[in-house]
Amino acid sequence: MPLTHFLGLIALVIVAAGLTIWLAIWTGVPFAALAFAALSASVILTWTRVSR
Repeated sequence: MPLTHFLGLIALVIVAAGLTIWLAIWTGVPFAALAFAALSASVILTWTRVSR
C-alpha cells in the first residue's frame, strides 16, 4: 500500500471518530453509553474471530 493511501486512510479514520463523538455529544448521547457501545462491539468482534 502506498504511503499516501495509508496516511489518507488514517486521516479518514480520525475524522470519522471525531465526527462520531461530535454527533453523539450534539444529540445528547452520554459519553459512557458511546464508550459502552464501542467496548461491546469490540468484544463481540473478538469473540466471533476467536471461535473460527
